[in-house]
Amino acid sequence: MNKFGRKRAIDVWSIGILALALGFQVAQGGDDTLDLSVMMQPADPKQFIHDDQYFNWCHSIVRDSAGRYHLFYARWPKSLTFNAWLTHSEIAHAISDHLTGPYTGSKTILRGRGEGWDAITAHNVQVNRFGDRYYMYYIGTNSGDKRLTEEQLQNIAQKGYSHPQWDLLRSRQRVGVAVADSLNARWQRSEHPLIEPGGTIKTITTNPSVCQGRDNRFYLIVKGDDVRVKKGRRLIQAISVSEKPDGDFKIEPQPAFSDISTEDVCIWFDKERDRYYALFHAFGRDFIGMITSEDGIHWQKARHFQVCKKEIPLCDGTVMKIDRMERPYVYLENDQVRMVSFAVKKANDSFIVLFECKSAK
Repeated sequence: MNKFGRKRAIDVWSIGILALALGFQVAQGGDDTLDLSVMMQPADPKQFIHDDQYFNWCHSIVRDSAGRYHLFYARWPKSLTFNAWLTHSEIAHAISDHLTGPYTGSKTILRGRGEGWDAITAHNVQVNRFGDRYYMYYIGTNSGDKRLTEEQLQNIAQKGYSHPQWDLLRSRQRVGVAVADSLNARWQRSEHPLIEPGGTIKTITTNPSVCQGRDNRFYLIVKGDDVRVKKGRRLIQAISVSEKPDGDFKIEPQPAFSDISTEDVCIWFDKERDRYYALFHAFGRDFIGMITSEDGIHWQKARHFQVCKKEIPLCDGTVMKIDRMERPYVYLENDQVRMVSFAVKKANDSFIVLFECKSAK
């Protein structure tokens, strides 16, 4: 190392020591080398998680201390049309001895409770274990002062986006959290939403995803309407940080990502690379994308930005064409990406597709 290199190293070290002394966080981050596109293996149709009676959609997986895998996912009756995600979604729980299933014993564990912020539906589920407790992040909605009957809700689902009450229910969507001491215990819901629209987003908070960072704080990404768009809607991601997994999240002054319209973000901290990653569905485009951050607040396109197309490569060498591929979820085990999964819609069915991941090394 020449004298200029030595001087720069000393300066960086000195700045770091000064920042720590003054109580500031020193931004860190290793090389952005994660390439999920080469890790994801073709899917096996026998492992698709589908149901003859329900549309299956957003999901997450948690492993318990006995090594069993717990799948939490949103579902709603096919008899009510696909648009009933806004009016009739509920959260179900199933268990398997293997990451790729089969998952059995499915039962409903959370639905709209008839009153409060989540009076109607439980949707967009993600379950994490932080410390000795489990945290279920989800969204719900309500109709405010206007009471809607079951018949009216079914009518909204049947007519979908053209129904005059659709925007009422959409605009009241909020993120909340339920907490439990075990995966089979009763979930205790929050009495109020976890985070309200503000800062860079307006109208809604949806699509929650949370991870714990290197500083032990909790990083929450949510979707909302871009405040800069006065007419129409543009979906962007807001980042917020808290000292606790179940409260006091504050939206940062800049969006996590707003280059294109996006939704369904899944965030995690990569300990090996010492940086944050997030996978998203590019709204209106034919790919799944990935962004990255060194500090969890300032984000940019990852080096391997486009992870995959919205299609399903199968283990027999063929490719399944589908109508929609959304809600990406990244499952980690021993701090390594073990699986990437999606909610997929094809004709009058929607199901969960699992892609096992081989080691990146």
